[in-house]
Amino acid sequence: MKKFRLFTLLLLAVGFGFTACDEDEGSPILDDDNDSGNVVITENITEDTEWTKDNIYQLGGRIAVEAGATLTIEAGTIIKGEAGTGSNATALLIAKGGKLMAEGTADEPIIFTSVADEIVQGEIASPNLDADQDGLWGGVIVLGNAPISASGAEVQIEGIPTSDPNGLYGGSDAADNSGVIKYISIRHGGSNIGAGNEINGLTLGGVGSGTVIENIEVVANQDDGIEWFGGTVNVKNALVWNANDDGMDTDQAWSGTMDNFIVIAPAGHCFELDGPEGSTLLNVQHTFVNGTVVASTFDEDGELIRGSDNLINTDANSGVILKDIFFTGIANGQIINRVDAENVDFEGIVLDINAGTEITAYVPEGATVPAGVSAGASASAKADASVFTSWTWAGTTGALTGL
Repeated sequence: MKKFRLFTLLLLAVGFGFTACDEDEGSPILDDDNDSGNVVITENITEDTEWTKDNIYQLGGRIAVEAGATLTIEAGTIIKGEAGTGSNATALLIAKGGKLMAEGTADEPIIFTSVADEIVQGEIASPNLDADQDGLWGGVIVLGNAPISASGAEVQIEGIPTSDPNGLYGGSDAADNSGVIKYISIRHGGSNIGAGNEINGLTLGGVGSGTVIENIEVVANQDDGIEWFGGTVNVKNALVWNANDDGMDTDQAWSGTMDNFIVIAPAGHCFELDGPEGSTLLNVQHTFVNGTVVASTFDEDGELIRGSDNLINTDANSGVILKDIFFTGIANGQIINRVDAENVDFEGIVLDINAGTEITAYVPEGATVPAGVSAGASASAKADASVFTSWTWAGTTGALTGL
């Protein structure tokens, strides 16, 4: 039986199997060629559909919720992506005009993970995968009609072939509504789709302020934890743990606010905050407020386990307000880069460094430390970690201890 189960998992990992269809609903149902019992999804969602927690849903490819359709996911539901790279990378994509109503709760979060994960409904931590295993499937992509500053008013999101019109985002509706996303944990994603190009844990392209996004966890993504491409959406309570590139990344003149967040040991920059693009540059700022950033983790002997590149990395034309953020776990060489960008404002930024250390070591050589950046062993202005402790993998396994 164990050999049969292992063989089944291997088949799932490469996306084999045959999908039957429900005659009443017209949607893919159980794969009769495996014993997983998963509901295998192989076609785009073109009409209102509900996924319920009594099933585990398996993404058999890049699945789009197309314009005019709403996908509702019940609290406690688990969604697993098959393995795949390039154009075969699996992902859940909410197209412009589509909606995702995924309202988990602190008692029953919605979990997106890999088919290699043996997690079942009611569990929080994976029973078999480590919290730093990434690239096993794609991720979650939400696209909308809000303004962007790019090569055009509407462009194709990175990671989606130009042949797929569901990958377009951007428009003129700042209040656009792509749905409600609450208490979501996205794990082990970031499939490689090309040289140096992977899918983010959560991608938000041109998403409007009518969309509600709260209580998000991204664990072990091969690319960035969360990346915004323009848009106006606000996000509240987000945690990124073990991203293999940047913790949080912004592009194309996003103008929303990220309020209350934790970033733990990304391999890239803690923040990669790029400016607007295109011929018509939007002169806007986005805001990161009330955050705790663990730039590196160390073992008991003080040896570096994981560490980021720069603490904050911006462009000359970036537009961002960074307010009330505490950086700890800082390793040698990690700095706030380009502190002279005119449209970047620092307020209440505290670096957890020894009192005898020159703070000038944490900005580019010869640069002036901004007035809003100071040194200190603690800070009253930082993230409220208590909102993450009960429902996230990081919270239930002690990764937030002391934050």
